Amino acid sequence: MKTRGASLLLMMTLLLACASPVKPPLGLAKQVDIPRFMGDWYVIAHIPTWIEKGSTNAVESYRLDKDGAILTTFTFHQDQPTGPLKRYEPKGYVEDPLDHAIWGMQFMWPFKSDYRIVYLSADYQETIIGREARDYVWIMARTPTIPEDHYQRLTQRLQKEGYDIQVLQKVPQVWPQTKGQER
Repeated sequence: MKTRGASLLLMMTLLLACASPVKPPLGLAKQVDIPRFMGDWYVIAHIPTWIEKGSTNAVESYRLDKDGAILTTFTFHQDQPTGPLKRYEPKGYVEDPLDHAIWGMQFMWPFKSDYRIVYLSADYQETIIGREARDYVWIMARTPTIPEDHYQRLTQRLQKEGYDIQVLQKVPQVWPQTKGQER
């Protein structure tokens, strides 16, 4: 019996030693003005979910519904700028009544995904959306491109938050002169 208990204790110790260290909570943007956050956001880079792998011209658009929900439209072209247009319409819900930086994003009822505004520039031109699990992330801007120094600053912020920036991918934003009319 003692051998069995010792074996069980040894196995538990090994499992705990192999477990990844607990990361501190993600930093969050302070005092997000929800109406000001609404509108179009171009995805500059991401650690993509399975549905958005190979995305081009990815845009996330938010509109505040009268019931307080955030009506979301996520569009992109698959694999190239002329590829098939994909469109998803999840609904967002602000779950943080203080700063409005933690949302639940619902693609299918009753399941909500973790969605956190990790960073938001003071002028509401650049944002980082992350997840506590640090498995997916989106760097977004109001314009299809941002200066390289801004991109580097945002990726450094992600690295400090515990993201593996080696898997971060830039999203091609290749728009014709009449940008956005395809959406």
